Amino acid sequence: MRQDARSADVKHAKTAARRLLPARPRKRSALGSLLADLRVAKGFSLRQVEQATDREVSNAYLSQLEQGKIQQPSPSILHRLAAVYAVPYEALMEKAGYLLPSTDGDSSGRRQRLAAFAIDDLTAEEEEDLLKYLAFIRSRKR
Repeated sequence: MRQDARSADVKHAKTAARRLLPARPRKRSALGSLLADLRVAKGFSLRQVEQATDREVSNAYLSQLEQGKIQQPSPSILHRLAAVYAVPYEALMEKAGYLLPSTDGDSSGRRQRLAAFAIDDLTAEEEEDLLKYLAFIRSRKR
């Protein structure tokens, strides 16, 4: 009986200690970072995206996506967001892990770019950096 009481006390102490510790920052997913960058580049708030999707994507859900708390949203959510952000649906599906990047050499199989850049040899990292820079430029204009 004493052992059970001690075990309960230890569990209670560990639970209390976890509540006092600061939450570990979540590492943003590639999809979450991309969605946040696209939203900022468009100059939208979370609520504006919610309205643009006819409330199919709530601002709370989008926030969780951007923070990496939700890793793989449904394809229908990605379809709505692709339309709002004017990016290829396939690109968001790829970032969410539904599709593999295309490795075909022909132009018809080449992965479409997220932004309307005329440069064909951009890496995914360069593309993300350009989107972040575009968001920065647009934020300065406000």
